[in-house]
Amino acid sequence: MSIDPKLLEMLCCPVTKGPLEYDAEKQELISKSARLAYPVRDGIPVLLEEEARELKSET
Repeated sequence: MSIDPKLLEMLCCPVTKGPLEYDAEKQELISKSARLAYPVRDGIPVLLEEEARELKSET
């Protein structure tokens, strides 16, 4: 399952309001500026800060 590119263009990080990148392998939306990864569950982005995982130096 993937994210529609047009939807991805409209989405932004709720913390920094910056762009998000889709990681299809991990099913996450990545905010490099906030260093957070938001889960995508059943094709639906979960853009809640409390649901995001903190990124280490992996991305």
